[in-house]
Amino acid sequence: MSDGRVRPTLYLVDASLYVFRAWHSMPDEFHDADGWPTNAVHGFARFLLELLERERPRHIAVAFDEALDSCFRNALYPAYKANREPAPEALKRQFGQCKALCGALGLVTLAHREYEADDLIGSALHHARTHGHRGVIVSADKDLSQLLGLHDEQWDFARGQRWGAAGVKARHGVDAHQIADYLALCGDAVDNIPGVPGIGAKTAAVLLAHFGSLDALLARIDEIPFLRFRGAAAAAAKLRAHREQALLCRQLSTIALDAPLDHAHDFARAAADATGLRTLCDALSFGPLTRRRLHAAAGLDYATPQ
Repeated sequence: MSDGRVRPTLYLVDASLYVFRAWHSMPDEFHDADGWPTNAVHGFARFLLELLERERPRHIAVAFDEALDSCFRNALYPAYKANREPAPEALKRQFGQCKALCGALGLVTLAHREYEADDLIGSALHHARTHGHRGVIVSADKDLSQLLGLHDEQWDFARGQRWGAAGVKARHGVDAHQIADYLALCGDAVDNIPGVPGIGAKTAAVLLAHFGSLDALLARIDEIPFLRFRGAAAAAAKLRAHREQALLCRQLSTIALDAPLDHAHDFARAAADATGLRTLCDALSFGPLTRRRLHAAAGLDYATPQ
């Protein structure tokens, strides 16, 4: 039940999702002053402007992935995300430009060499809750649903869909607090997390509905053959054989809440950097409409160049 308090909202943006989406969907016709492509920056800027204009957030943090091969999970499991092609240099350059754009707009940016964007979002939300905030996680990533508490929301911005913790089961078949256990069982091909061989999404959901958690499930494996679902005995055998792998996969799937944050405050928007924003607009060859919108979103006056 809600306690009736009005909680300030902290928007937590999974930047990588929207940078990658722009990289793949925007035409390769935009270039910076040095001739490098800027299609991802242009697309990300459009997304960011829509978010800022629609919500006018007072508290916002934008999380970027810098732990592409140096995350603590790689030490636990070297094959973690090994199925992904390295980002081309042109895209890496644009990630830096997107981060610089957020900084020029006065938005808090989060990045770390050992923690992924998900961990930074989770840690920021965990910190903000102690100061009375609620979180709105701007991402379609199912992994992030494990962070949702009573007052939080997740927002798939592109599809215009928002849901809270109570809406997770309808989307994924398990409760929000079971997401990491669920991925530990059925795996996550996107992140190259193997899960337990032979345990699919439906079986994982059935097992968690009955036992509640991975720990309870592993403690009561002997009960599984007596459950009324097809292949129950085989599932028990697979779990016995791959118990340690399931526990490792849960470590990989669990979002950290203790990542170091440079901004241990309420993530309030800061004053924009007018000079920095103008320099970026010039370097990225933004048109007058985008420049005007960026300045307005930053609370700055915009003078049309003569």
